[in-house]
Amino acid sequence: METFYYIVESIEGDYANLRRTDIESDDLKLVARALLPPEITEGSRLKYELLQYFMQED
Repeated sequence: METFYYIVESIEGDYANLRRTDIESDDLKLVARALLPPEITEGSRLKYELLQYFMQED
């Protein structure tokens, strides 16, 4: 199973725009906030693994 890393670029209502940080990409991924940890804010770092998003530990 692959692991991907994201940063929350913006939050717009019930959706958040995520940008991958483990590869060079300017593309944003629109994700429903219901699928994300409730404590996210703009700038939060996330890990996507096993079909779930987790807050990334620094």
